[in-house]
Amino acid sequence: MKYPKTWLKWGGILAAVALLIWFSRSYLDFRVEEIRDWILSFGILAPIVYMVIYTIRPLIFFPASVLSIAGGLAFGSLFGTIYTVIGATGGAVLSFIVARKLGKSIANKDWQGKGRKLQDQLEKNGFFYVLFFRFVPLFNFDLISYSAGLSKIKFTSFFLGTLIGIIPGTFAYNFLGSSLVTGDPKVIALAVGVFIILSVIPILIRNKVMKSNSSISEKVD
Repeated sequence: MKYPKTWLKWGGILAAVALLIWFSRSYLDFRVEEIRDWILSFGILAPIVYMVIYTIRPLIFFPASVLSIAGGLAFGSLFGTIYTVIGATGGAVLSFIVARKLGKSIANKDWQGKGRKLQDQLEKNGFFYVLFFRFVPLFNFDLISYSAGLSKIKFTSFFLGTLIGIIPGTFAYNFLGSSLVTGDPKVIALAVGVFIILSVIPILIRNKVMKSNSSISEKVD
């Protein structure tokens, strides 16, 4: 049985992605404190190094949460959040561009039926879709970036939706990381509280959306 070259191409890409995920989980096992110390060892260049690492992070599938907490430990909640937002947005843009280049034929394809409707929605309301998925963790962060690159979402919509949508979660992780430096139980408790609130709200929204979609599917069936 002969398979189209496109399927072989994407099969190879998925295999490479799976290999990278396995490698990152098996060998890239660092403690947050070690990452913080290593970043700060670059002195005045530490912020730049941190943002560059965060930008290329999607290519090696290193856990974003670990880097975010390390950013809070290294730079505090304010600057840690700023540097992380810049780096994470850069990483998302990199993933978007890679996916769009590799899947150019898919992104430019004119679908029919429901696929065409979805394309139209993404093209017209791409900003709101990306903003929603960034704030509500329905899917993996990097998966959203790669998927967006394969769609007809405009780059500007993707960029702004990502930039704004990741701020709450980014602050939560960085505030949690920076609170550990103070050693003050009250500050740590406050940081944990903020982290829980900013983590639970998106989950509640996600569950409500999924429940709503299930109800709609049952009615259609």
